[in-house]
Amino acid sequence: MLSAESAAIVRATLPVVGASLDAITARFYETMFAERPELLDGLFNRGNQANGEQRRALAGSIAAFATHLLDHPDERPDELLSRIAHKHAAVGVTDDQYVIVHKYLFAAIAHVLGDAVTPEVAAAWDEVYWLMAGALIAQEARIYAAAGARNGDTWRQWRVVARREETPHVASFLLRPLGDAPVPPARPGQYVSVRVRMPDGVHQLRQYTLSSAGELRRITVKRVTGDPAGEVSTLLHETVRPGDELTLSAPFGDVTLDDGDAPLVLASAGIGATPIVAMLQHLAATGSDRRVLLLHADRSPAEHALREDMANLADDRIFWYERGAAAPDRDGLMDLSDVEIPEGAIAYLCGPLPFMRDVRGQLLKAGVAARDIKYEVFGPDLWLAAA
Repeated sequence: MLSAESAAIVRATLPVVGASLDAITARFYETMFAERPELLDGLFNRGNQANGEQRRALAGSIAAFATHLLDHPDERPDELLSRIAHKHAAVGVTDDQYVIVHKYLFAAIAHVLGDAVTPEVAAAWDEVYWLMAGALIAQEARIYAAAGARNGDTWRQWRVVARREETPHVASFLLRPLGDAPVPPARPGQYVSVRVRMPDGVHQLRQYTLSSAGELRRITVKRVTGDPAGEVSTLLHETVRPGDELTLSAPFGDVTLDDGDAPLVLASAGIGATPIVAMLQHLAATGSDRRVLLLHADRSPAEHALREDMANLADDRIFWYERGAAAPDRDGLMDLSDVEIPEGAIAYLCGPLPFMRDVRGQLLKAGVAARDIKYEVFGPDLWLAAA
């Protein structure tokens, strides 16, 4: 909870700070990486730095947290920060790194806003920062404890036992853990970080959903070309074969299948099929009798990764394709106007942001409660940033 004095100052300055957050976060990352280049080795995703997504996500999270403190002063921010905490745990963020971020973030605020940052303004926003950092540190400690990790170290070696080409641009890797240590359990919908050394010697991390999480675990990777964010997926596609080893984190992620008995609507597009398939596999493995409506959109049947898995695991399904669809599939975008949405359903969405925004709006019109529509974002949460 913000002190009354700080709350008044934050409320008065939030429009100015919010309007400058993009410039502030740009300056923050620029100066921090110039002075601490080691942070780009195995912690920060340099692809998201190049395309600006991490900067926009950070700005959005700060603005959202400050607004939450003002509008809901008596509510814990755990739900708001849960996705961020899991992303942090997946890359091994530690408590001391919040001190480093504070130093460069507040230097950037002072640089961008200049004389507007009086000692009182700086103190008020300092309070906001440490409330946010403290809440994240507490959540991350609980997440690490659940994963059996100490000091953020959840890494272990896995051997690739099989590789399957799902489409011309998507491959699945089946993995077995090395050693006898117990493997942290995975909930359907969670992801792992894969850590690799790039040709220039820098380690990079990327998160991939566990598209299967039984005794052997599977990640399904879409190759992204022509984009710095795709350097890891390209490396995996070009170099990793059965017998090779990969370094994986424990499973993380807060968008996981609930344990209730309400009907489910599982909607995905493109590579967003991966957490949906994991949920379908879990339902089949546990003998669940929940009603499931599976909805998926893709470019064509040939480019629909894990299509066979989806078809085998869901009887009530509709596939939409931009081209080349054959009956009983439907051409075009995901149009739910003629689709019967189960009453009282819980919906899980995964795919590009425009797709999820559109489907969410259609589900709301169909009577699905806003609280029962959950979504997973691959990469920084720009949905929150836009909000």
